[in-house]
Amino acid sequence: MSAKKKVSLLDGFKAFLMRGNVIDLAVAVVIGAAFTNIVNTIVKGVINPLVGAFGTKDLENYSSCLKGPCVTDPKSGEATEGIRILWGSVLSATLGFVITAAVVYFLMVLPMAKYLARRAAVLAAKEGVQETLEVSELEVLKEIRDALVSQRVGPAGENRGRPSGQEHKE
Repeated sequence: MSAKKKVSLLDGFKAFLMRGNVIDLAVAVVIGAAFTNIVNTIVKGVINPLVGAFGTKDLENYSSCLKGPCVTDPKSGEATEGIRILWGSVLSATLGFVITAAVVYFLMVLPMAKYLARRAAVLAAKEGVQETLEVSELEVLKEIRDALVSQRVGPAGENRGRPSGQEHKE
């Protein structure tokens, strides 16, 4: 029984891995990691030097001293006195996030939303045509029924084509 349980666990794990969502998620993680590297390179290689043209060379070096004068060790670059707030690092990470979010939205989310909206409109139009066809088919059947009834029952209400005692019921 233990071998059967192991086989069923293994089969269940294989089924889980082969589901479309898991594979799509794995692809998304790999692409996301590569894309994050590209965005970080753009921020460090293009945006930081542009900001550095107005101040320090690197955006991540922007900082403020919260308490007392900040004294930095020239060898390590660490603050030996005072409390330093490294807001340049936060700004750099925020820029990376905004760029990533904008690219994902404009290159993936927005086109997919437009595609799904167009697809839904086409499906709605097809359903509308199908509903119209069903309604018109129903109308044609009603007209045929009415024509048959009018042939069997004359204009004065006399019963033609039916044995006596049977009347038309609607």
